[in-house]
Amino acid sequence: MKKILKWTVLLVLAAAVFLVLGVVADGWKLYRNAVEARPVTEAVAAVQSDEHYTTLEQMPALYPKAVVAVEDRRFYDHGGVDPIAVGRAVWTNLRTGTLAEGGSTLTQQLAKNLYFTQEKKFTRKVAEVFVAWDLERLYDKDEILELYINSIYYGDGYYGIYSASEGYFGKAPADMTDYECTLLAGVPNAPSVYAPTVNPDLAAQRQRQVVDSLVDTGDLTAQQAQDILADS
Repeated sequence: MKKILKWTVLLVLAAAVFLVLGVVADGWKLYRNAVEARPVTEAVAAVQSDEHYTTLEQMPALYPKAVVAVEDRRFYDHGGVDPIAVGRAVWTNLRTGTLAEGGSTLTQQLAKNLYFTQEKKFTRKVAEVFVAWDLERLYDKDEILELYINSIYYGDGYYGIYSASEGYFGKAPADMTDYECTLLAGVPNAPSVYAPTVNPDLAAQRQRQVVDSLVDTGDLTAQQAQDILADS
């Protein structure tokens, strides 16, 4: 009986390893096909060529800090993939039996925006990782953050910070207030939920999460956070 149990466990483990290797191989093929059809440098250049491309220097200083604080707090420390976030996502997904949490970094999200669909598939996630490593090799962190902010979807048909700032607030990104910065930074996580034109109450709740994150990272004091939220 013990021998049967032992061999059963070994067979299950072997099957799991082959399954993982198959997913990685398929993800690699998806990645190679994508970057061979359009190299990473070309995909990035297409984003940067937009007439409304907005550099970090053209944004309020608080905005990129807010994005990092709420979306990828270890952004400047990881190499494109955050093992801590991945572990947390795997545990959550195993516990819930879904793919509800992806554990993606800002670099991985940029990779997805440049090449892939939003469909949650393991092969796509693997391909996304390979593109993220290319991005981290070719560009510095500020360039990656800038590209992310200029390509992410903000809801209501707005892609990129310029379109979102003009659409929601009627002003260029440089003119956004701290209140508007923290409100907008919370939208990309779930644009259909947090867009201020869709559900102002949920947008406000998400904004408070952004402000709390900025306090946690030391980018805002408790008093500054309170003042920002009071501007509503």
